[in-house]
Amino acid sequence: MQRKGLAIVVLAVLIEIWGIYMIGRWIGGFWTFVLLLATTVLGAYLIQTEGRKVWRQAQAQMQAGQMPGNTLLEGLCILVGGILLILPGFISDIIGITMVLPFTRSLYRLFIYRWLERLVRGGRFAVFRGPTRR
Repeated sequence: MQRKGLAIVVLAVLIEIWGIYMIGRWIGGFWTFVLLLATTVLGAYLIQTEGRKVWRQAQAQMQAGQMPGNTLLEGLCILVGGILLILPGFISDIIGITMVLPFTRSLYRLFIYRWLERLVRGGRFAVFRGPTRR
């Protein structure tokens, strides 16, 4: 399992480097750098703005006595999407922007929900309570 994960990470990094190289050949090194820097700033900005919206929604749901399950999954999408935007690379930027934007975020939320549901039903996901204080 660790080898498979390592192979996926190495392959993703190589694809990102290839993408940066190809964009650099197409629009030039300076503009490629500017574009990478702009997506990093955009990622940081979107994490803040969209994250605050989701945080307020979660607080409102908890105050109303509701579990904010979907809202927490949206928060996870925003966090992962923002991290992908901050990382250098255009493929990760495309995936990151679709995870952060509200109208495409629901697709990722559904995917994560179904993945977690399979883990729980298969017994591969467990929640352990931390040490209790006396």
